[in-house]
Formats: sequence, C-alpha cells, structure tokens
Amino acid sequence: MATIKDKLQETTARVESACAKAGRPVHSVTLLAVSKTFSATDIREAHAAGARRFGENYVQEGLEKIQALADLRADIEWHLIGPLQSNKTRPVAEAFDWVHSVDRLKIAQRLSEQRPGAMAPLNVCIQVNISGEASKSGAAPGEVPALARAIAQLPRLRLRGLMAVPEPAADLESQREPHRALARLQRELVADGLALDTLSMGMSADLEAAIFEGATLVRVGTAIFGKR
Repeated sequence: MATIKDKLQETTARVESACAKAGRPVHSVTLLAVSKTFSATDIREAHAAGARRFGENYVQEGLEKIQALADLRADIEWHLIGPLQSNKTRPVAEAFDWVHSVDRLKIAQRLSEQRPGAMAPLNVCIQVNISGEASKSGAAPGEVPALARAIAQLPRLRLRGLMAVPEPAADLESQREPHRALARLQRELVADGLALDTLSMGMSADLEAAIFEGATLVRVGTAIFGKR
C-alpha cells in the first residue's frame, strides 16, 4: 500500500511533468498539501517526506493542528483555503500564514485589523467564483477589480493573487477553460497596477490543466493523503 511519502513523490512528479509540458520551470509552481480531515500524525508524515505547506478548510480543525504541531511551526506554512465567516477572523489572523478564501471586503478588513503587529503581513488571495456556481463561495469576476484595489490598501495584509475552485470537468480542455479565465482576470489586475504573483488553482483531478494555464500554487489533498 502506498505511503504518504510515496503519494507525495508521485504528486510532485505530476507537477514536474506538467511544468515540462507547459514549458515552465518547476520552481514556478508551489505544491500545497491539503490536509483537511487528516490527522496531525499524517501531517507529520508528510512533513518528514518534504512537504512544508499545508492547507486547511475548517478554522477550528486547522487551529487544533497548528497547536498540535507547534514544534514544527517555524518549518510549516499554514494556509486557510475554506470559507471564512466574519466571526472566525481573529483566530485566523493570529495563527495562519495565508488565507485563500477572502471574497468580500468586510473579511479582509477584519483580518487586517486583527493581524498582530509582531507578525509578518498575512498573505491573502481573493476567491473568485469563476464558474458562476450558486453553491460556491467567491466574488463574481466583475466584482474583483474594485475588491482587489480596496484590499491592496489595507495594512497588515499582502494581497498575493486570486484563487478559484472551478466546476469539475471531465476532459482536459474543459478543465482548462475556467483556469484560463482566472489567469486572464489576474493579468488584467496586474496591468492595472496591482503587484500580484499567485494563482491558486488546480487540485488532485485537474492540476495539469491549471499548470498549463499558469497556476503558481496547486492545492492537492486526495492524491497525497488518500480518499477522505
């Protein structure tokens, strides 16, 4: 049976292969190991195998793991990638390194106000509902330029880029379309003067499509940790 180390190596090989096919340097894509529902022990195993960045979907679960792995804190980058309610912003601002799921100004303002001054600025991405699904979180594409400009002005935050969870698609070309749209939106923001360097898109099933369209960070859980 494949271990977490085996699966992490297989996933890294997928990323490297996709980068080669896309004509991109391997270091241009960061692998985020999505550890939601998996234990602190599993994260330790992944860390021992070389993973340094972990994504959590649920605030309380993530906080518990950050505490359980406090001895590794200096060597782990913690990313919140799930929906964030305004009443949960303080512990997130105090504990995480990244938040990918900012979809309205109120959330960003609270994170900015609550980020401790002694900590580095909190890295944030705007979540975009790129496929227009009613069930998905995220700002509508047309709302993003104004939202990005407002967030970029907030202290204690560093706006890094955009994130999306596109609607699942069966074939590579269909998978590429929403990622292409997100990349286009990011290019427009950069052309408008915003210093963005992160496209958080692509998961276990579609990381190749995302890398072909310019993803700089892929969020992979199942392919590394197994089925939930």
